[in-house]
Amino acid sequence: MSRTRSLITGGAGFVGSHLVDRLMADGHEVLVLDSLQTGRRANIRRWIGHERFTLIEHDVIDPWPRLFGFDRVYHLACAASPAKHQKDPIHTMRTSVEGTLRALEVARASGARFFLASTSEVYGDPTVHPQPESYRGTVHTTGPRACYDEGKRAAEALTSDFARMYGVDVRIARIFNTYGPRMDPFDGRVITDFVRRALEGEPLRVFGDGTQTRSFCYVSDLVEGIERLMTHDAPPLVTNLGNDREVTIGELARRVHAICGGVGLHFEDLPEDDPLRRRPDLSRAREFLDYEPQVPLNVGLAQVVARMRAELGLNRAVA
Repeated sequence: MSRTRSLITGGAGFVGSHLVDRLMADGHEVLVLDSLQTGRRANIRRWIGHERFTLIEHDVIDPWPRLFGFDRVYHLACAASPAKHQKDPIHTMRTSVEGTLRALEVARASGARFFLASTSEVYGDPTVHPQPESYRGTVHTTGPRACYDEGKRAAEALTSDFARMYGVDVRIARIFNTYGPRMDPFDGRVITDFVRRALEGEPLRVFGDGTQTRSFCYVSDLVEGIERLMTHDAPPLVTNLGNDREVTIGELARRVHAICGGVGLHFEDLPEDDPLRRRPDLSRAREFLDYEPQVPLNVGLAQVVARMRAELGLNRAVA
């Protein structure tokens, strides 16, 4: 029997590596294209040398090697944390635009089904709550987050145009805050920052007054949603994926303290353009994909804490 051949850009990253695990377990032949600028070889080490797995270290904004013959193309390449995508905002924008264009060209040449990992950041600091896919957003086009927010909006436009002009079979997921093992402890995202600081005996750094909200989705629930989207014959063009259980940042801090202790909170000014509320409307995912996130926040946080303890060398156990 022929195997499904899948290309994953950004496959050594946090979400990408979990998707690699899922596809390898499902019997796919997987090729990962990753610059390893934010992804980590350790995330995919278990598959290196496997007969169905190939890693090509390459930046998606550079001309690609000749790649063809895929059944699926998953485009996940892009720095996701604000600290990392703002470090080189021009590269971030080019990754979203030029990288998406190159990935779409491979999908078109292969006759492959194409997946774009978009983001809830396309909604900006929303005035509609929760955010449905029909909401067009309030993004600050010249602000410090625009390289990521506007880059992903451009990627969605390119993906839609390839569907209209060339008939490429595309699916766009707007991904809300995702967490789990293999996150970089120093990526600056709120869960990793809280857990690392708590484990190292530092106060948790809270931006603003802690009343702003997020909705956190465990990575296995996200990967399940991605695969349901990619195996559906005729899903909507754009689908929110995440968890719609909303918590304040202050409540998140209390939960982290309850799991691994801590020495209080340190408050700082809210960064420019940081959204005050974030919660997906999952009606479309539930209707078309029968999608329902399963992992409670406390269970997922415990997994992150265990993994980060090991990674920071604070115990001998490996999560």
